[in-house]
Amino acid sequence: MQSMTLDEILKAVNGTLLNVIDRKEVHGISIDSRTLKPGDLYIPIIGTRFDGHDFIDQAIGKGAIACFTEKKDYYNKDVNIILVEDTLKALHSLALYYRKKMNIPFIAITGSSGKTTTKDMIASVLEQKYKVLKTKENFNNEIGLPLTLFELESHHEIAVIEIGMSNLGEISRLVHIVYPDIAIITNIGLSHIEKLGSQEKIFQAKKEILETLSKNQIALLNGDDPFLSTIKSDKFKVKFIGIKSNKLDLKAKNIVKTEKGIQFSIKDKNNIIERYFLNLPGLHNIYNSLMAIYIGKYYGMNFKEIQKGLEKFKPSKMRMDIFEKGKVKVINDVYNANPDSMKAALKVLKDSSKIGRKIAVLGDMLEMGKWAAKFHYDVGKFVYNCNVDILIGVGENAKYYVQGAMNEGLCKEKAVLFKTNDEAIAYLDTIIQNDDVILIKGSRGMNMEKIVNFLQERC
Repeated sequence: MQSMTLDEILKAVNGTLLNVIDRKEVHGISIDSRTLKPGDLYIPIIGTRFDGHDFIDQAIGKGAIACFTEKKDYYNKDVNIILVEDTLKALHSLALYYRKKMNIPFIAITGSSGKTTTKDMIASVLEQKYKVLKTKENFNNEIGLPLTLFELESHHEIAVIEIGMSNLGEISRLVHIVYPDIAIITNIGLSHIEKLGSQEKIFQAKKEILETLSKNQIALLNGDDPFLSTIKSDKFKVKFIGIKSNKLDLKAKNIVKTEKGIQFSIKDKNNIIERYFLNLPGLHNIYNSLMAIYIGKYYGMNFKEIQKGLEKFKPSKMRMDIFEKGKVKVINDVYNANPDSMKAALKVLKDSSKIGRKIAVLGDMLEMGKWAAKFHYDVGKFVYNCNVDILIGVGENAKYYVQGAMNEGLCKEKAVLFKTNDEAIAYLDTIIQNDDVILIKGSRGMNMEKIVNFLQERC
């Protein structure tokens, strides 16, 4: 982070100094007293399980030069104390102030699925020409996003920021911190439907990322998505990528699946044709790569630079991590799950070129609310249609996977159900054969990486 003065900070957050020991500059922002560095500003966030105010003294002991507080009666003679009305809102205000100091392009990304992969793929492409800051891990929420912005330094030339959500209004608050030049929506799926109640409400929530766009700025959208394809605007430019629609600004054609990945050609509105290779399976990843190709071209990159960026791309941890142990192939996609990402992963399993059996180990999809039975049942039907040889369901709602698959035609002996990962592991241990391809996928709360770890050690 570039240093900021106390006066700058006070103005940015509309704060009041309760105690002043000096006017030294702040060199970093911390919300965690355990990782705070000398010279940092400590911002105590009030959460559901803790109150950061309880750790102010610890932060001061670690070398905090200043701290925010919501408590008017707090006093410590050893630190600059800044009183604010709400520490989370103050964090947002300070992040916005800091972002406005940076005269570089910002790209913001959201979507029901694929947003992290798209973010990482765009960053990998842009890094072949520019110094890029990108969102780390899952720092895409009301705390993580501001902290990401504070990592911007003078050498950065472009920022790629992921924005997550779980309810209406969250993306709106965050996009009014980022003010992107290009806003991307990957798709409108069924994640968070338990809270939002309908896919239409999910669409409404995701569209909040477009709120700050103005003339000459761009909404880059999946033109094959039935919701996103309806977006029009006189306020900003709307551009579409895709595979199916005829009204696309960038389209993938002549798609060929190979042992090592996918080849495809692109044709833009200038009739420029180029052929790209993506060392990652799954048609859904073509959409992600098209976003990256469009961004690369928009910022003046040539074919070789963009292709190199796609080749260097590596999926984030537990996302479509495909590896072989012994003579068994494992598709590790356990980071999270919803009906759309489940079906995308099952397509990857279906397209696997291994000659052995295809085994799907599927954990519950959480936060599906009253739709849980239907969505799990539909995925179970899809399992059968993907020619899966063995289905192993894990969890409370996984019984609907089994029901859906069996009703489509999967025999009872090939569709089994377990309540826990340990039970599934014990069963897997008895059936694994050479040349099997095993997909492991479920929601984050199902902790299905335990099954992946077993396969890594056993095979």
